[in-house]
Amino acid sequence: MASLTDLVNLNLSDCTDNKIVAEYIWLASLWVGGSGIDLRSKARTVKGPITSPSQLPKWNYDGSSTGQAPGEDSEVILYPQAIFKDPFRRGDNILVMCDCYTPQGEPIPTNKRYNAAKIFSHPDVAAEVPWYGIEQEYTLLQKDVSWPIGWPVGGYPGPQGPYYCAAGADKAFGRDVVDAHYKACLYAGVNISGINGEVMPGQWEFQVGPSVGISAGDEIWVARYILERITEVAGVVLSLDPKPIKGDWNGAGAHTNYSTKSMREPGGYEVIKKAIEKLGKRHKEHIAAYGEGNERRLTGRHETADINTFKWGVANRGASIRVGRDTEKEGKGYFEDRRPASNMDPYVVTGMIAETTILWKEN
Repeated sequence: MASLTDLVNLNLSDCTDNKIVAEYIWLASLWVGGSGIDLRSKARTVKGPITSPSQLPKWNYDGSSTGQAPGEDSEVILYPQAIFKDPFRRGDNILVMCDCYTPQGEPIPTNKRYNAAKIFSHPDVAAEVPWYGIEQEYTLLQKDVSWPIGWPVGGYPGPQGPYYCAAGADKAFGRDVVDAHYKACLYAGVNISGINGEVMPGQWEFQVGPSVGISAGDEIWVARYILERITEVAGVVLSLDPKPIKGDWNGAGAHTNYSTKSMREPGGYEVIKKAIEKLGKRHKEHIAAYGEGNERRLTGRHETADINTFKWGVANRGASIRVGRDTEKEGKGYFEDRRPASNMDPYVVTGMIAETTILWKEN
C-alpha cells in the first residue's frame, strides 16, 4: 500500500494529458510582526509544460481575507510575472511569482513590483543594465518560544566571535535547513550565489545575484518563499526581523550590491562616486523605504552606520555605502548599500537605487 510520502512524491509525468501544478505566489503585506514576510500561495492545474509566464492565465483570490480588499468587493487579480521550477513537487511543476491588481487593472497598494518594473523599463535605466547582488540575512527561531535555534531557552549562548562561517555542533545551528534551501533554490532556477553562517548564532545569510533589474526582486521573493516552505517542514520559524535579539548581538540586513554598465567600464569609479553622492542627498527617503524596525539595527555599532548619518568608504563595514578594494584598485566595479534591513522589499530597494542613481536630478 502506498505511503503518504509515496503519494506526495508521485511523478505526474506518468499522466498522459500533460497536467502540471502551478503554485501562484503573491505578497499579501510587507510587515508581519517585524518579520517582513507575508507571502501567500495557492495552486492550480494547468496544461504543461510552461516556459513563459505569458502562457499562464490570470487568477484571483479573496483579498478581504488578506487585508487587501473590502468584503463587498473582495476580488484581487493575480498577474503571473516570473516562473521557477518547483523543488517541492518537481517534474514540470512550477512556482509562479505574481503581482496583484484590482479587477479594473490598477495595481493595489501592496504591489511594489509595478512601480519597480516601470523604473527598470525606462530607456535610460535599461541602457545601463543594472546588476544587483543581494545578501539576505535571516534568523531561525524555535517554533514555540520565538528564540533562536541553538540558544538555551530563556538564556544566552557565549558572546559573538566563534559563530561566523563556523562549523561544529556548538557553533552552527540549522545547517540542514540552510543547505536544503541552497539546493532547492538552485533547482528552482533562482540565481543563488552562496550561503554562510552569520555573526549571531542561529543567523544565516544567502546571496542572490548578479541579477538584472526586476529579476533581482523576483528571485529574492521566491527564495524567501522557498525558505518559508522548508522551515515549515523542519518545524522552525523564519524571522527577517532586523534586530531579533536586543543587546550586544548583530542585527540582520539585506546588503544590496549594485553596478551599472557605466560603473563596470573603464572610468567607472568616477560614476560610482557621483552615484554615491546622489544617494547621500536622498538618504532620508531611502531609509524610510529600507525596512521596518531598521532604527533598532542601524545604531553605528555591529557593522552599521548610524541611521541618521550617511557616509561611505573603501572596505568600511561601518559605512552606509561600502566600496570594495578591488573596485578602487581597478577604477571600476560596484558598491554595496549596507542600509537595507533584512525585511526590506527588494522591489522597492532595487527600483529606488536605480531611480536615484540614474534618473534623479537634484533641483
